[in-house]
Amino acid sequence: MRNVYTVKQVNAYIKNMFTQDFMLNRIYVKGEVSNCKYHTSGHIYFSLKDESGTIACVMFAGSRSGLSFRMQEGQQVVVLGAVSVYERDGKYQLYAREIILDGAGLLYERFEALKSELAQMGMFAQEYKQPIPKYVKTVGIVTAPTGAAVRDIINIAARRNPYVRLILYPAQVQGDGAADSIVRGIQMLEKKKVDVIIVGRGGGSIEDLWAFNEEVVARAIFDCLVPVISAVGHETDTTIADYVADMRAPTPSAAAELAVYEYLGTASAVREYELALRKLMGQRISRERERAKQAALKLKLKHPRQKLLEKQQRLADLRQRTAFLMEAALQDRRRRLELYIEQMKGCSPLAKLNQGYSYVENAGGKNVKTVSQVQAGDVLKIYMTDGYVRAAVREITEVKPDGGKYK
Repeated sequence: MRNVYTVKQVNAYIKNMFTQDFMLNRIYVKGEVSNCKYHTSGHIYFSLKDESGTIACVMFAGSRSGLSFRMQEGQQVVVLGAVSVYERDGKYQLYAREIILDGAGLLYERFEALKSELAQMGMFAQEYKQPIPKYVKTVGIVTAPTGAAVRDIINIAARRNPYVRLILYPAQVQGDGAADSIVRGIQMLEKKKVDVIIVGRGGGSIEDLWAFNEEVVARAIFDCLVPVISAVGHETDTTIADYVADMRAPTPSAAAELAVYEYLGTASAVREYELALRKLMGQRISRERERAKQAALKLKLKHPRQKLLEKQQRLADLRQRTAFLMEAALQDRRRRLELYIEQMKGCSPLAKLNQGYSYVENAGGKNVKTVSQVQAGDVLKIYMTDGYVRAAVREITEVKPDGGKYK
């Protein structure tokens, strides 16, 4: 039996074929707007038609940023989008991402091609962007000498800071020769060594702004050593110059706000900084003075004279202590000597003699302690308190320990 597919499978297969087709994923379609309806959801449903046919289109609310005008019946437009299949109805339609009025279609293609080329070359890279100086003295302006753009820049700059110098290069910003005029203005102001350059003009159609989409202008901005602020058109207008510039301002007025610092606010901030600085300086001076006092005190304490006085005082203390210790030791020695004298007095023979005792020696000068050491007829020398006598032994009598006499 042959293979049988559901409607869903067939629609999904066809949608997949559309998805794989590279050309249909990014395609420009030109035609007349018909059956245009703005839905309450924010989506826009419409058709594009020409003499040979019609194609259904939808722009979802999330893509509305790609539409800078309100669509109306009968308008000739160029739609950038992708063709795919809506599976539920089995119909293909164009899902729009950007819509521009016809006449600008070819220019838009050129714009996208140059944008892609310069992006691949790195001219839009953030690392090449120069910072805008915060406090500028001179601002260069490349724009038409008449018109709202230059008036807005002058008025806002004067209001924010009347002391900032403005140098205007009256450039041609539209028509033949406009790109070269803008390039000359950038180069001249760079030689003048201004602090920042504003390049811009008022809003307009893509044809009116085309000079700022030229490659020569993009390269002049990229090569400029002075920071460049682009201020082309209104907020919804975007040019190649905006991508290359160091900073993009949505309007010329905003460019003046970005380039020129507000004098009154800065002056007020400077006064606040001055007060804060004075306060910090006062605190620092107080701290340093206190440190100086402490250092002077330490120096005084560590001065050789102070050290000498300390040593002299210590020497005097040591002398006094030594004298005290010596006196104490001497007193102690005196007491001990007196004690020894008293003890010696008790052992002195003279003291014994003074107590009524006597000292006896034989003829050989030996002390006679017992009667056994003498014989009758021996001559003895008897010492007494005030002298001695010689005596001859006539009789010897022994005395017993108990006091009795030997027979």
